[in-house]
Amino acid sequence: MPILQSTFKPLFQFKNGFVSTVYSGILRKVKIEQKRERIETRDEDFLDLDWSYSAEKSNQVIILLHGLEGHAQRPYVTATAKLFNQNGVDAVCMNFRGCSGEDNRFYHSYHSGATKDLDDIVQHCIKNKNYSKIYIKGISLGGNVVLKYLGEDRVLPQEIKAGIGISVPVHLDGSSTELQKLKNRPFAIRFRKHLIDKLKIKQKQFPEQLKDEHLKTLKTLRAFDDFYTSKAHGFKDALDYYTKSSSLQFLPNIKVPTLIINALNDSFLSSECYPVKEAKHNDNLYLEMPNYGGHVGFIQKGDVYYNEKRALEFVRQFDTHN
Repeated sequence: MPILQSTFKPLFQFKNGFVSTVYSGILRKVKIEQKRERIETRDEDFLDLDWSYSAEKSNQVIILLHGLEGHAQRPYVTATAKLFNQNGVDAVCMNFRGCSGEDNRFYHSYHSGATKDLDDIVQHCIKNKNYSKIYIKGISLGGNVVLKYLGEDRVLPQEIKAGIGISVPVHLDGSSTELQKLKNRPFAIRFRKHLIDKLKIKQKQFPEQLKDEHLKTLKTLRAFDDFYTSKAHGFKDALDYYTKSSSLQFLPNIKVPTLIINALNDSFLSSECYPVKEAKHNDNLYLEMPNYGGHVGFIQKGDVYYNEKRALEFVRQFDTHN
């Protein structure tokens, strides 16, 4: 599809990408009531799902995926759930393995290209919850999972009507390089701390694989992916993981209406993360590149962020075709 012209106009103080990223990620608050459900995965692990519902019984649900080291209570997740609930759509917020407050059962956990858990949730929504319309929205890492899932070599259930990816590092190697740069140092340090803390918890269950001397060498996010993420999930190294898990290569195969919103001042994204060519050659792919927004920081006047409003508008756009 042609590249979409963005109408996003941030408040003046949020034109700065760093400010909007920090404010939306750390300072924003959203109140919502959620009910937790635990389901078993196909490999005998578990997933914790946090549900919220519309006032009236709905046949529609939006599945929401958080970003790196996030969880289902992060405001960028719950705000979308709340908005969709207010507009007649139930919401299920997925916690990636190990992100719900309890470590998962295995040495492996989650990564940017792991789509089987998302498929398990989709099947759960269809077979056990009887939803006839499913929308899927992912943020950052979660967005990469969504786009890869939609473009992989599988027959998608007809119940899936639309996909949305926000601030998506569709080229993981490029995004990893950006995160190593000085401009992103505060974010990289924060991510690394959370990841190392998770490994220290997992170390109790797998002491031989996660020795203290190993953890001390993980000075960067790429080193973490080289040591743990890649090896734990069957890749040779970080580059192999990035190459095979990047959603960019799967975008041409997407066959359901899918919206990507990546801000041009997102310091986490490399030039390859703006898939203009892929969008122009796929009638189902809609790419919007606002000048502002930082990383998941599309702050506008009021309680609803621009990317949340656009997600609702986008799925409504295709209701008549369902």
